[in-house]
Amino acid sequence: MAGNTFGQAFTVTTFGESHGVAMGAIVDGCPPNMELSESDLMTDLNRRKPGRSQFTTQRMEDDQVEILSGVFEGKTTGTPIGLVIRNKDQSSQVYTQIKDIYRPSHADFTYDKKYGIRDYRGGGRASARETTMRVAAGGIAKKYLFEEFGTRIRGFLAQVGDIHLEMTSLDHASESVFFSPDPNREAEIAEFIGELRDAGDSIGAKIGVVASHVPVGLGEPVFSKLDADLASALMGINAVKGVEVGDGFGVVTQRGSEHRDEMSSEGFQSNRSGGTLGGITTGQDVNVFIALKPTSSIATRGKSVDRANKDVEVVTKGRHDPCVGLRAVPIAEAMVALVLMDHVMRDRAQNQRIAID
Repeated sequence: MAGNTFGQAFTVTTFGESHGVAMGAIVDGCPPNMELSESDLMTDLNRRKPGRSQFTTQRMEDDQVEILSGVFEGKTTGTPIGLVIRNKDQSSQVYTQIKDIYRPSHADFTYDKKYGIRDYRGGGRASARETTMRVAAGGIAKKYLFEEFGTRIRGFLAQVGDIHLEMTSLDHASESVFFSPDPNREAEIAEFIGELRDAGDSIGAKIGVVASHVPVGLGEPVFSKLDADLASALMGINAVKGVEVGDGFGVVTQRGSEHRDEMSSEGFQSNRSGGTLGGITTGQDVNVFIALKPTSSIATRGKSVDRANKDVEVVTKGRHDPCVGLRAVPIAEAMVALVLMDHVMRDRAQNQRIAID
C-alpha cells in the first residue's frame, strides 16, 4: 500500500492497524542536537487519547510512546527516529459480526474493492487510531519550531452541530475537554453530546488551528504553496470533508476592497488571507479550519450491502465517538506542525537561512 509517507525533507512514515499489536512511525529529517524525550511527546498524545472524558470513545489506551532510535543521551542524532505505541485495549470480537458487511460511509467497501482483502477490526489501517503516530511525530515538529522560531500551534473547537463558539480564550481551549475557546458554552456542549449518545447518533464539527510566530518565506509560488500543502495534509485526516484557509468560503461574499490585506509601514492591517500570499508565509498567524463529518459508526440501524452484494441492515457496535471533532484538535495541530516543519527544512536546503520578521 502506497501513501504511508508524509513530507519531503522532514518525513513521517506510519504503520500499524487499529487492532494490531502496535502503531509505529519513522520520522526522518529531524536536525541533530535537539533535546527530545518521550515526555515531550506525551502532552499532545494525552490530549488526543481515547477515554479522556465521558464524551468520547471509552476504549482505554494509555498511548505511551516509546522512542526506539534516533535519540542518544537525550538528544536527536539526525538519524531516523523510531516511535511505537502498543495497542492494549482491543475489543475485536464485536467486529466479527460485520466482517462481511460494508458499514455505510466507511472505507470497508473501497478497501475491499481496491485490495481484495481488509482488516475489518475497527477499520484496520483506515482507523483514526493511526493518527496517534501523526500526533507523536507532530510533537517533534512542534518542539523544534517553538525552540527555533517561537512558533506556537494551537487548535480549538469552533462549532459542533448548531453550536457556534466564540473565540474567547485559546488558553481555555487547551484545558477544556471539548477544546472549547468559549467557557460559557461548556454545559450546552455536554448536554448536546449526551443527547446524541443516548440516541445512538453522532454529529459533525468545525475545528480551527492558529499558528503564531511563523517565519516569513515558507512555501513556494507554484506546486508547493504552503496553503495548498496545509489543505492536503488536513484533508488527509480521517473524517475531514472541508478545509478553509483564512476567511475560507467567506470570501465568496466579500468585495476586493474588503478582502485585501492592506499594508502600512507598521505591517499588515488585516489577515483575511490566513497568513500566506502567493503560497508563501507572510509572518502573520497562519489560520486554518477543517470540517469533520459525523461519526459513521453509530448504533442507529442503517442500510448497506455485504460482500455478495446482498441488501442488509447494519448496526455498528463497539466504542465510538459521538463527535470525532472532540478529539481531532491535537491531530489538526500535528498536521499543521508537520507541514511547517517540512517547509522549514526545505527552505533551509534552498536558501540556507530563514527570514524572521
